[in-house]
Amino acid sequence: MEEKPPRPAPFSLRLTFEQRARLEAEAVGMSLSAYIHWRLFDAASPPPHRRGKHPVKDHQALAQVLGLLGQSRLSSNLNQLAKSANTGSLPVTPDTEAALMSAAADVRDMRRLLIDALNLEVEP
Repeated sequence: MEEKPPRPAPFSLRLTFEQRARLEAEAVGMSLSAYIHWRLFDAASPPPHRRGKHPVKDHQALAQVLGLLGQSRLSSNLNQLAKSANTGSLPVTPDTEAALMSAAADVRDMRRLLIDALNLEVEP
């Protein structure tokens, strides 16, 4: 197996609070290391890909979904339904059908809210 060359020692730089704040503001989503590398050695080229620090578009919608999940017994109920279906003991009554339809509607609503909150594009 071929030996890798030793990595260079890290470089440390002391900055004032204001200098660091300026760098972070200019980096806008890039790591400070990547931004400094780009500025020092390759500023003529386009900046490297910037990652989003906050992929959530709507924190309120996300909180609403998480609240609904916390209030519901959805996972417990679905687990009980799956067990009953596997054992053949699930009677399909109008109440059971209504409960299943309600659960499916809740899951659809949560899916829509999560897609909106995370700013995802989904084909219909």
